[in-house]
Amino acid sequence: MNIVRKPSEIAVKKLLDSAQLPIADITPEHMEHFFGAWEGSSLAGVVGMEPLGTAALLRSLAIAVLKRCSGLGSALLAQAEKYAMEKGVRSMFLLTTTAESYFEKRGYSRISREEAPEAIRNTVEFTSLCPGSAVLMVKHMPAI
Repeated sequence: MNIVRKPSEIAVKKLLDSAQLPIADITPEHMEHFFGAWEGSSLAGVVGMEPLGTAALLRSLAIAVLKRCSGLGSALLAQAEKYAMEKGVRSMFLLTTTAESYFEKRGYSRISREEAPEAIRNTVEFTSLCPGSAVLMVKHMPAI
């Protein structure tokens, strides 16, 4: 499996849509901070992050159905976290309606939406794309 930065926007949107994740706000500029795992000519997994100073919003971790439970999600998440730390991110936030236990096992903790820093609260994902019932989670990154 080959993990690359800046995957094809079309392929990313197709995979995210198939996983019922939001794509409305994704632009070509977002691809700068996305990673895709390719198997041949197919995108098997994707993860993105939106850097916002020392905070970042982890978004759009999706794995093709046939590649789930293969460790690919964990590999992509680790890649995104490493990249975030290299960019000076100290806290990674995410919103989820279905994967709280998955992220909890990977060091993320549930927090109230009111605890989110302003930069996170001002994202389109936080304000409109994710429902108010979505769980907000954070992981504080070690210094590198």
